[in-house]
This record gives sequence, C-alpha cells and structure tokens, in this order.
Amino acid sequence: MEAFDLDHAATTAVDPRVLEEMLPYFRENYGNPSALYGMSDVTREAIALARSRIAKCIGAKPEEIYFTAGGSEADNWAWKGLYFRFLSDTKKDGGDRRQARFITGMTEHHAILHTAQFLEMQGAHVTYLPVDEQGHISLRQLEAEIDGDTLLVSLMAANNEIGTLAPLGTIGKLARKHNVLFHTDAVQALGQIPLHVRSMNIDMLSASAHKLGGPKGTGFLFVREGILLENLIHGGGQEGGMRSGTENTAGIVGMGKACELACQSMELRRRKCTAAREYMIFRIMDEIPFARINGDRKMRLPGNISVTFQFVSGNALLSMLDAEGIYASTGSACNAASGSVSHVLDAIHLPRELAAGTLRFTIGDSLTRDDIDKIVAKLKNAVAYLRKENEEYHKCCGQ
Repeated sequence: MEAFDLDHAATTAVDPRVLEEMLPYFRENYGNPSALYGMSDVTREAIALARSRIAKCIGAKPEEIYFTAGGSEADNWAWKGLYFRFLSDTKKDGGDRRQARFITGMTEHHAILHTAQFLEMQGAHVTYLPVDEQGHISLRQLEAEIDGDTLLVSLMAANNEIGTLAPLGTIGKLARKHNVLFHTDAVQALGQIPLHVRSMNIDMLSASAHKLGGPKGTGFLFVREGILLENLIHGGGQEGGMRSGTENTAGIVGMGKACELACQSMELRRRKCTAAREYMIFRIMDEIPFARINGDRKMRLPGNISVTFQFVSGNALLSMLDAEGIYASTGSACNAASGSVSHVLDAIHLPRELAAGTLRFTIGDSLTRDDIDKIVAKLKNAVAYLRKENEEYHKCCGQ
C-alpha cells in the first residue's frame, strides 16, 4: 500500500547525507571530545564545524551556539537559566525586591508553558498574551505589558499546530527598545523560514535537529554574547562551562549538516511546499463541505495545513486515514495521546465541538499534485463515511 507522511511537524526522516556524515562518529571517530589525546582532536573539530554551520544559518557567532538534547531542553534552559541567574544576582545585590516578569503567548509549545508554570511556583510572574482567531498576539498589548520588572519576552517563531508565523523582527525591535531580552522557540521554523538573530534582535533561540532531517535527541540554544544564564545541567563543564555532559558527537555532527542543507535549499523547498499546501487547501475547501482552515492563511509555515471538519471526530478520521496509509495528526505530537482539546485551538476561540474535528497535515517538498489528488479522494470518502454516522450532521443538513 502506498503511504504518505503528512506529519512532518512531528518529526522527519534523517536525510541520507546527514546519516552518511554521522556514521564515522559512532565507531571510527568515537573519541571523547574532552580528552587530551590526539584521537579526540577529530571529534572536537567535527563539533566546531557543526557549531559554525549552525551559526552561519541563523547569523550568529559559533561561540553563541550551545548544544542540548533537544528543543525542550533549550526552552527550559532559556527561561530557568535566566530566572535563576536573576535570583543569584539579586541575592548578591542585597535582596533587591524587584520581581522577575516573563511575557509569553497562550499558544506556545508546552515546553514553554510548563516551564512558565514551574517558575511561577518559584515566585516568578508570567503574563500570557491572548491571540486573535488567526493566532497572532497584539503587538500593542505586548508593548503595554513590558515594564521595569520584565526579564524576557518569549514568543514562538511558528506555531506547531496552526502554522501561524510571528513577526519576529517587530517583536525583537520592541524588546530591544525597552531593554528586555527576546527568546524565540524556533523548533518548527528553523530551515523553513529565514531566521537572522542579529537583524531580528533575537537574544536566545531554541531549535531541534529532528524537525529538519537531522537526528532525534539533539538541539541547540543560541545565547547572544554577553547574556549570562545559570547552568541547567552541572557536571564536567562542557560547552564552554555552560552545559555539562559528554557531547553527543554524532548527533551534533548530524544537526550541523542538517542545518546547512536545510538553509541552502530553503527557498526552493518553501516554494514547493507552499504550492502543494495551497493546492491541497483548494481541493479540500472545494470538495469537502463544512471545512475551515485554522491559522493565518498567508503568514504561515509553508507546509502546514490545520483544517477543521465539522460533524466529524478527528480521532476517528485519523484512524481511517491511518488505515489508508495517510499519516497525519490531531495536533502537537507531544500531547497527542492525552485526548484533551488543543490549547492552541481553544486560544483561537474555536468551539470545542469543532476543535474535536481538527487535523493537522504538515507536508514535505516531495509531495506531488498526483499524491494530493489521491490523499484528498481518500480524505473526502472518510469524512463522508463518518458524517453518515453523525446525528448532528443529519439534523443540520436534512440528510
């Protein structure tokens, strides 16, 4: 049976060119980068090359890139590292009673939201900005919320569920104007849209390798030179004394190569994914009644389609598509098994009965029009079948 992966936001296959570059670091070049003998020179140089490749991709300096075990760790470190450094500095200054404030959005990934909740229990104050029906915060409200206690504005570059893009340059300019640090979770955005930390005034940026053809279990945090964070992980003092633990050399090499490839091919992939996305949206909206697209129709990730089918259970539809070899999602892969309504769909004011019928398709650049025609035909049949069993549909439509 022919299969179609339409869940690239959850993860991607490792690019063969990435795997080829990684393989020697599992066996031949396995030396510990922290060791002083010659065998470790190779691994140190490989990590340095990966750091340079990533830095070039986002307009940073190599020494501003710190490797982590993934995007969630990077998000945690940005927030916790800043907050605990604030507490340490406050204690040294004799107990300044200033309260640490963070500003974020209601539609952030749970790696941010759960970290925010943890820090609230430690005494931090967090402001959660609402969003409009397309998933955008109000920039006017953001600026109004910034005050003398604000340590950090943290807003994701691209929403992982509905694909809406944030105006990073404008947000960074506002933060810089008020002398506040700006962090962005760019896990979904890296390699998909242009990112330049200097021109966008980004102070910290989180990313993960497995979203762009790299290996799982590897990510990085960009920290602008001069920003001081408390360590999240203590030990041997790797990563310039900032993040301890023996480096995952193969993973780091893979992420460096994946970033290089993704950034080199970005414009071509953006055009192909956007064209495929628009064609698939056209087919769905033209042929399947009672469907709606969630998120900003233009300012969105190239391959993201968040679509709500009224009178349909998203989980049932997902199961039927899975049986047909079509792999999609009802939302973020990180909380797909919880069965709860998406906090993102709730934040954009999508009624719960509609939110329950929402699927997220995230496509790659290899998807053709012929593929889309086959997918939409099966999707159309599955939706029609489920609606036959839905009493509300019959009441509404007189069938």
